[in-house]
Amino acid sequence: MSLVVRPSPAIWVDGEPATALPIPDRGLDFGDGLFETLLVRQGQPVLLDYHLQRLQHGIEALAFPDCLPRARDHLASACKQLIGTPWAALRLTVTRGAGPRGYAPPERVVPRTIITSAPLQQDRDELSAPITLGWAEVAWSIQPRLAGIKHLNRLEQVLAANEARALGVDEVVMLDARGLVCSVSAANLFLVEDGRLLTPSLEYVGIAGTRRRLVIEQLAPALNIEVVQRDVHAAQLEQAAELFCCNAIRGLQPVSRLGEQHWQDHPVCSALHAGYREAVAC
Repeated sequence: MSLVVRPSPAIWVDGEPATALPIPDRGLDFGDGLFETLLVRQGQPVLLDYHLQRLQHGIEALAFPDCLPRARDHLASACKQLIGTPWAALRLTVTRGAGPRGYAPPERVVPRTIITSAPLQQDRDELSAPITLGWAEVAWSIQPRLAGIKHLNRLEQVLAANEARALGVDEVVMLDARGLVCSVSAANLFLVEDGRLLTPSLEYVGIAGTRRRLVIEQLAPALNIEVVQRDVHAAQLEQAAELFCCNAIRGLQPVSRLGEQHWQDHPVCSALHAGYREAVAC
């Protein structure tokens, strides 16, 4: 299948094409902002409602003025430019905008939207090849006020991704500061145990992924598979019948190895993927 390839990522700032990022900006200065990474198919963002609902939750959690309608309009304009591109990754960033020196936000906040997009080469309809996992040394910090939202502070995930590269694995499992399983560096995590799906609770830490939500609310119920959100211990992963990860760009990814444990078959992930294909069909 031939894909339309654009020569470089496109950038829009506050709805206008741009070649540079404006400064000062509190997103750059303090990580004072939010982002959404969307899969776009022929100009149509996949699971847009899920992304916008999470973004709105983040806007409220960070006490931004209501900027969702403006961000949604800018997103729609950017997506129109991707018509004719089979698959693209689009990142929507919303920051608190410019401000004076110091941590305290300005009295009058004017949020800023920054959008970038780039074409994807792989057909996102297909189930991803199985991936290998290791264990991260860096842990998620616990902050219930930020749990679930996708804020800009991602240094822990940057360090974890570096560890994955050093270990020669595709991803690493990250624990939280309590020693409980949270996720991998860039995706949510599910395990199959006693015929049920388990996924770590996000009450105190973690990101409420859109594909995680899709599995919980639509894909698993369609197959009459129970999903339990609760504390997950490291030992449970190596004893699981099956593991898989999920995020917006990669979709569902079965796990073939974690440490010394190997999985050759992935029947649950494969069954869920059949429903996932329909969800991304736009």
